[in-house]
Amino acid sequence: MNREKVIVRTSVIGILANVFLAGFKAAVGLLSNSISVVLDAVNNLSDALSSVITIVGTKLSSKPADKKHPLGYGRIEYLTAVVISVIVLYAGITSLIESIKKIITPETPDYSAVSLIIIGVAVLVKIFLGIFVQKTGKKVNSDSLIASGKDALMDSIISASVLVAAAVYLIWGIPLEAYLGAVISLVIIKSGFDMLRETVSEILGERISADKSKELKRDIASFDGVMGAYDLVLHSYGPDRLIGSVHIEVKDTLTAPQIDALERRIQAEIFTKHRVILEGISIYSVNLSDPETKALYESVRKTVFSFENVLQVHGFYLDKETKSVRFDIIISFDEKDRKTLFDRIVKAVCEQHRDYTFYPILDSDISD
Repeated sequence: MNREKVIVRTSVIGILANVFLAGFKAAVGLLSNSISVVLDAVNNLSDALSSVITIVGTKLSSKPADKKHPLGYGRIEYLTAVVISVIVLYAGITSLIESIKKIITPETPDYSAVSLIIIGVAVLVKIFLGIFVQKTGKKVNSDSLIASGKDALMDSIISASVLVAAAVYLIWGIPLEAYLGAVISLVIIKSGFDMLRETVSEILGERISADKSKELKRDIASFDGVMGAYDLVLHSYGPDRLIGSVHIEVKDTLTAPQIDALERRIQAEIFTKHRVILEGISIYSVNLSDPETKALYESVRKTVFSFENVLQVHGFYLDKETKSVRFDIIISFDEKDRKTLFDRIVKAVCEQHRDYTFYPILDSDISD
């Protein structure tokens, strides 16, 4: 499956559908003097423009890596989503201004059977378009397509509300056009803010999903010679472009050539299976097979986990000659003062085992 071609083809379908609907709605809105129908037509045009921008962004993000951008141009898709969000916000704000003007200076709508039929058809078209685009977006992992699909489904609800307003006017003679236009505008504005917030969050760098993190760590730990996988960090350089690092625990008896071969196998197989590039694999050397080390580890672990919000202890190593111990502690972000809690834990461990010197590290709660 060619991801770029699928996104472009789906976006083109969206453009054609939205332009078609916008033309019909604009004509109906102007003929019937319906501000909500006209605003709905404008919304369709903004959706078509969003699809155009999605195509441009997809094309640019597919450019091959070069010297200036050695990790590729995948993040352009995030910038594309920002532009789409701003367009949606602009459309919502201008629509709200026009609706307020109509509330202050009301005009009587003139509905016809033809206009209502066209709006009804538009509702059905938007429902099918929304489901198709959203499903395709999930299939190819395209945030832009998923957002467009959700937007189309929301548009179908907005168009359906126009039919409700028409029914209210035809039955009771109460004109709700301007007020409905204001409500539609607020919905559009909220949609724009939501899209912008989600995209900014992705640009800042989001936590990898728990399911993805656990699956990756489980697969890494399944390699012969790996005793555990920790501290998985992934950076997104666009959809389906994840680059990161991980720590693995191995026996302290492994040689450098053995570790090198193990790391290469892990990198190759994880990329093949998950399309994740592990550009760095760091090593925790452990010797838990030794009775003294194992006993000390169990004691230290019990003490550490007696404190709340402790998630993990790993990388435990005892150097018998120097009586020095090193290990990492992960404290949840739910803890308000992680550093203070860490200091309390270290103090408790040191007081219980005065014959050893401890060199613990406060690790970050990066992934599940």
